[in-house]
Amino acid sequence: MASMSTVFPKPTTFLSQPLAKSHKSDFATASVSFPSNSRSRSLRSLKVRAALIEPDGGKLVELVVPEPRRREKKHEAADLPRVKLTAVGLQWMHVLSEGWASPLRGFMRESEFLQTLHFNSLRLDDGSVVNMSVPIVLAIDDEQKALIGESKRVALVDSDDNPIAILSDIEIYKHPKEERIARTWGTTAPGLPYAEEAITNAGNWLIGGDLEVLEPVKYNDGLDRFRFSPSELRSELERRGADAVFAFQLRNPVHNGHALLMTDTRRRLLEMGYKNPILLLHPLGGFTKADDVPLSWRMKQHEKVLEDGVLDPETTVVSIFPSPMLYAGPTEVQWHAKARINAGANFYIVGRDPAGMGHPVEKRDLYDADHGKKVLSMAPGLERLNILPFRVAAYDKTQGKMAFFDPSRAQDFLFISGTKMRGLAKNKESPPDGFMCPGGWKVLVDYYDSLSVTGSTRLPEKVPV
Repeated sequence: MASMSTVFPKPTTFLSQPLAKSHKSDFATASVSFPSNSRSRSLRSLKVRAALIEPDGGKLVELVVPEPRRREKKHEAADLPRVKLTAVGLQWMHVLSEGWASPLRGFMRESEFLQTLHFNSLRLDDGSVVNMSVPIVLAIDDEQKALIGESKRVALVDSDDNPIAILSDIEIYKHPKEERIARTWGTTAPGLPYAEEAITNAGNWLIGGDLEVLEPVKYNDGLDRFRFSPSELRSELERRGADAVFAFQLRNPVHNGHALLMTDTRRRLLEMGYKNPILLLHPLGGFTKADDVPLSWRMKQHEKVLEDGVLDPETTVVSIFPSPMLYAGPTEVQWHAKARINAGANFYIVGRDPAGMGHPVEKRDLYDADHGKKVLSMAPGLERLNILPFRVAAYDKTQGKMAFFDPSRAQDFLFISGTKMRGLAKNKESPPDGFMCPGGWKVLVDYYDSLSVTGSTRLPEKVPV
C-alpha cells in the first residue's frame, strides 16, 4: 500500500527534458477547420491557442497540506477517530489530493454522490455543470460509524495505522450498494471486478467531507518518479510550449497499432494548424483485474517503446494516472476524459469499447463497442474537450506492419486480439514482424514466463524500471 513521505525530485526517464517551472508560450492564433466527418461537437471550427485548457471549475483543487502546516495537522489527526483506508480507498484519496477530480474537495457527500450516480455531473454554486460520472466515495461499517459518534472530523489511516489525511465537516449516509452497482455498470450480475473488490463487501455507510492530505502520496514501488500530478504535467506541457495536448489512456502494453494511432493524431493536429501538439501517454495505475498486465511490467514495456523509437520522446510525456479501473464502459470513460482536462488535455483519443470488459456471466461484451465514443460526444460538462475516435488499425500482411484497415482489401489484414497477443507471449512465440517493437515484446514474454515459474495467474512482485 502507498505511504506518505517527503517529495523527492523525479528522474525524467520518459520526459525528453527535466521538469522545470512553466513559462508563457507565444504562438499565433489561427482559425482551423476540421473534417466534416468529425464526431466531436467542437471540432468543426475552433481557435488554435497556446494556453492550456482550464481545469474544471476554473482552477485545480489540490488537497495536500502545505509544508509549514503539516506538523500541526499531524498532531490534530492523532486525536481524531480513525478510518482505515483500503488499497482502493487510498488510490481514490491520491486522485482527490492532486486535483484529478477538481473541483471536488473530498470524498463525496450524499448530494454529490446522487448527482454523480443519476446525472453523471455536478452542478456548481455558479450554476455551471462539470462532468463527474463515477462516485468517489469512502465506505465504513457499523463499528466504524459507532466509533466516530458525534465527531465532525476523522483521521484517515494507512494499513500501518499511520494518519495520512483528515476528513472534516463529515456527513455519514447509507451506502446503496445495489443501486450504485446497477447505475454504474448497467447490471448487477456477479463477477464485476471492481464491485467485488471495493463495493460488495464494503461497509453499509458512506462518509464524505473536506479532505486534507498530510503529505504527497508515495507508493515506494520504484514507479513514483513516473507519477506526475495535474499541476506538474501542466508545468511540463507549458515548458514544452504545447499548443495542443492529446491524451491516450491505456491499461495494456503498447503495440505498433497504438503507436500508429498516436502518431497519426499528431499529424492531423499539425494539419489543423497546431504548431506543437504533445502526446500525454497516460497508463492507468490503480486497481486492475487479475488478468491485466501489472503496472510495473507495463511501464517497463512503455520504456522500451520509447527507447526503440516507436514514439518520439520529444513530443511524448508518459505519466501514471493514479485512478482505479472500474471497467464501467461509457460511464467510466467520461471520468477518464474529465480527469485529463484537469491535466491540460484538450483532445482525447477514444477507441472501441473504452473501459469495457466481457460480460461477467454471458459470452458477449458488456457494452456496445461504439457507445463509449458516442456518449463522450454528448456528455454534460465535456463540451470543451475534443473527442478523437480511433481509426481501426490492423496488421497489413502486404506491408508487414500495422496499418489502417482498408475494407476494400480486407483479406490483406490480420486482427490480433489481446487474447491472441497474450497467447503468443505465454507460448514464447513471436508475433508478425512489425506488430510490436522487439524490446517491448520481450518484456511481455518475460512477464508471462515469470507467471509460469511462480505458478501464479498474476505476478505480484515489482520489477525494476
